[in-house]
Amino acid sequence: MDEKKYLIGLISQGEHQQQDFKYKIQDAEKLARSVSAFANTDGGRLLIGVRDDGHLSGVRSEEEIYMMHQAAYRYCAPESSIKFDTYHVEGRTIVIATVPPSPRKPVFALDNEGRRRAYIRIADENILASPVHLQLWRQETSPQGQLLQYGQDEQQLMSVLKSAPNPLTLNQVVRQSRIPRHKVIRLLAHFIRYGLVTCQFSDHRFLFHL
Repeated sequence: MDEKKYLIGLISQGEHQQQDFKYKIQDAEKLARSVSAFANTDGGRLLIGVRDDGHLSGVRSEEEIYMMHQAAYRYCAPESSIKFDTYHVEGRTIVIATVPPSPRKPVFALDNEGRRRAYIRIADENILASPVHLQLWRQETSPQGQLLQYGQDEQQLMSVLKSAPNPLTLNQVVRQSRIPRHKVIRLLAHFIRYGLVTCQFSDHRFLFHL
């Protein structure tokens, strides 16, 4: 395989939902966010040693390669399965870290204080997952199937979403429905699973609508 041709082909795609460029690795915690986002969405690859403009800068030290492994195996919970491939082009070393979608969502990124945060990949950004995403993953991995009940809270929530002229944030749904926040989160996750409600990301906010 012509390694240079292959890399140039990937770089020409730019950054997108399944591809990210990393100029250099200085912080395993930050790299873990990308791993979490890819694992929790559709998978993807990190081109390490490539600048945002596509210029090949190369991986400069063994320490950077060590931090890549740290991001996967120490700063992600559960550990994410990552494949590392090394390419040598124009005297520079480029590493491609391929992250498959995880069958055990969510994959959390950890910081040095032990805090866990899950991310998802939207376009070319790593976005902190909402409480609804966390509940959705929890429901999807439940060992028992869950029936969609349609009681008073469900009717009230659907009425609020139906009458809203624009998509609503989670806080707006809680306020307008007057349903406890934890119930709104659970119900929205249910409705999304059954295709009744859609979640979109706009202006740095998650919005919900019919």
